[in-house]
Formats: sequence, structure tokens, C-alpha cells
Amino acid sequence: THDFAALCTNCTEKQNTIRTIHSISIEKQGDTVLILVKGNGFLYNMVRIMVGTLLSVSMGKISPSEIKGIIEAKNRAKAGPTAVAYGLYLNKVFYDSVNFDN
Repeated sequence: THDFAALCTNCTEKQNTIRTIHSISIEKQGDTVLILVKGNGFLYNMVRIMVGTLLSVSMGKISPSEIKGIIEAKNRAKAGPTAVAYGLYLNKVFYDSVNFDN
């Protein structure tokens, strides 16, 4: 549970930007990388900014040790770029033990 203001586009100071990320998994399948993020809610572009920041880490532009400071700074400019939305989708939504699976 953290204040993820640094990973949000167009968030305001009045907006509650505290969210809980339960898990993140990253798996490579051939040329595809699957990133599964489970949380109690997401801010606008939060997952895309997470992915962009992880890509910056993989390219050596951001050190893994900087991630904690980026989140603590609550400054969007310190995080990586917003990854493109292509391939991003909402998989499942859960509300109080109810699964809204198709």
C-alpha cells in the first residue's frame, strides 16, 4: 500500500492516490512479455506508467534502487514514460467475493 501519485497522469492534489498492489508478475513467452498486476484499484495510466518505468529499468535509464524514491517523491516527472496502451486490457474485476468474469 503506497501513495502512487508518481504513477498517475492528471491526478490532482485533492485526489486519493493511495492504492494497494497485491502482486505483480512478469513472464516472457517468446517475443511477448506478460505483466499481470493485481490491486485494489488503479489510477489513470498507473499500469502503463509502471510498465514504462520497468522498461526504463531494463534499458538502464533508471536503477532498480531508484523505484522506492520515485514512489516516495509523488512526482510524475521522476517515473518512466507512459507505455503505449496497445495490448493492455482489463482481465477480471472482483467485488466482495463476486467474480464478474465473462
